[in-house]
Amino acid sequence: MDIYQEEVVQRALRGENVIIWLPTGGGKTRAAVYVAKKHLENNPGAKVAVLVNKVHLVDQLYNNEFKPFLGLDYSLVSISGDCDQKEFFGCNVKNSDLVICTAQILENALTNQEEGKHVELSQFTLLIIDECHHTHKEGVYNKIMGRYVAQKLKGERRLPQILGLTASPGTGGAKSIKGAVEHVLQICANLDSVIVSSKVYAPELKKKVPRPRKRFDIVDKRPQDPFGDHLKFMMQFIHDFMALGPDFPVREFGTQEYEADVVILEKKGVTDRNRLLAQCALHLRQYNDALLINDTVRMVDAFRVLESYYSTKSSIAMDGTDFFLLGLYQENEVELRKLSGDARFENPKMGKLQNTLLEQFDQGKPSRGILFSKTRKSTHCLYDWVSNNPALQRAGIRAAILTGAGNGINYMTQNEQKETIRTFRRGSLNLLISTSVAEEGLDIPECNLVVRYGLLTNEIAQQQASGRARASDSVYSVVAQAGGREVRRELLNECLEDLTGRAIGEVQRMEHREFQMKITDLQTEALLTRQLAEQLKIKKRSRFSAATVQLSCRGCFVPVAFGNDIKVIENAHHVNINPDFEKYYKTGRVISCAACGRQWGMEMVYKEIALLPILAIENFAMETPEGRKLAKKWKNVEFTVEEFNFSTYCHSKFPNMFD
Repeated sequence: MDIYQEEVVQRALRGENVIIWLPTGGGKTRAAVYVAKKHLENNPGAKVAVLVNKVHLVDQLYNNEFKPFLGLDYSLVSISGDCDQKEFFGCNVKNSDLVICTAQILENALTNQEEGKHVELSQFTLLIIDECHHTHKEGVYNKIMGRYVAQKLKGERRLPQILGLTASPGTGGAKSIKGAVEHVLQICANLDSVIVSSKVYAPELKKKVPRPRKRFDIVDKRPQDPFGDHLKFMMQFIHDFMALGPDFPVREFGTQEYEADVVILEKKGVTDRNRLLAQCALHLRQYNDALLINDTVRMVDAFRVLESYYSTKSSIAMDGTDFFLLGLYQENEVELRKLSGDARFENPKMGKLQNTLLEQFDQGKPSRGILFSKTRKSTHCLYDWVSNNPALQRAGIRAAILTGAGNGINYMTQNEQKETIRTFRRGSLNLLISTSVAEEGLDIPECNLVVRYGLLTNEIAQQQASGRARASDSVYSVVAQAGGREVRRELLNECLEDLTGRAIGEVQRMEHREFQMKITDLQTEALLTRQLAEQLKIKKRSRFSAATVQLSCRGCFVPVAFGNDIKVIENAHHVNINPDFEKYYKTGRVISCAACGRQWGMEMVYKEIALLPILAIENFAMETPEGRKLAKKWKNVEFTVEEFNFSTYCHSKFPNMFD
């Protein structure tokens, strides 16, 4: 270990609850491995849990950090949502010295009372929490630590030592030193920990983790944008068709603010049973997405988004609103295609981005870079641009996309993520085009170029992205439009980064008694707030009987199910078990409404027997005794969803098998 790492682990080695604050690349995880090793050596029968907030970090920490240093002397196990060992989490904990898992796995085990699956916090002697700044609000880290704090306040002494790791706790949105201090104290209270950083050996840390050279690559605003203007003309045409009147003022087309407006309009259309309003709002959001893409990448990318959206609409048009919206696009499709191919009006940001990449990659020496963009869609557009750009290909750029794991056409599987990073580490790839997934936690080799392109993020994300540029003489570039919000946000984040450091300094200088009093007050307040929120949640969940709530497709308003048709599997997957439900949907990569094509969710195979439709409640409207309601997540519905019973399902689905 480096000398500054030895400095920051001293209080943890004495058994105190500690948050280690070191920059990205400063070796927080290696410091945690050292603490875990000493803890296991000095405490016979000790048991360590290492918690991460993303599935792909489980194997990374196991293979690259803990196993090489502890694997010979101790029993280690890694468990995530995509492995069978989670089914016997309690047994694995019992038989292991150290377990590495996602926080959700531990949370599930704490709530599951089934033998072999249940665990108690008191079974662990050390809890290591990676990226611990996420221990706030309704995050899973905070649910676990909420239990810890509640037990502590009751006088429970058999609780594990806490070791949190973070590159930055941030300011929590505060812009004053008072607010930033309060946020840091809240994080400390949530983790029941002090926060430590390198003081004596800070110069050594600075040498070890040099800051990249930051620059703003600014471009002037596009002087003419006939493609964007034509999209705005079509959007105004839809607004005239809706005839909203003066009660619905709308903000500027092609902005995030306008997107928020049309989201509200769509909700109003659904709750008022006004399909014209709801459908027009959905189409306006597509046009607004196209404007945002036009502002971020190429015109042709924006056109392709609309082309893809409308390619499926002609076969599922239901009424006059659908025919109007489809007809409007079809009448203007040729003109849009022509305008999107006119190179005279191309996005000037693309030229600036090309120059930024060439400056680093076209120098005859090996380079590695990460290009950060906001959305999965934009990463795919940028990859297509890089792959088909002759100048970038001549410079030897070998790019790949890195986005979050999940299900859907623009998501990656966890194995695809691992393979992409592996290939990047080997040098077969030298440019990752990534969403924020590469900012935090991933073991990505040192880069000499980090580009933030069209991003508005907080100071934590900015620091983590900047920390990826660790090679000597590395460059951190912000490509943005002159006078744009990206530059303003970047400059604000610099101020917030400084404010975070000052706030942590103030907290560290507090007298021990004052600090402990503040922490206890915050913990007591948080406990009371959680208890009240839980009572309100229980009351809300039992507001209606599930049988009295009818689910209708959000796209066409056709009734398709009742609340008591829905069951929940493993507190995560909400499925419809009514066999009659099959006639309402079409299957494919996703399941969608047979009437209007609205995507509802996907199918899952449970225990190799049950083929079940998983539904996202945001795709439905709920008819309740008190009127039509919407919910973004299942946790927000106002009826109780019962647990799925596999035995009951099999008896009803295959009655002849049990005669």
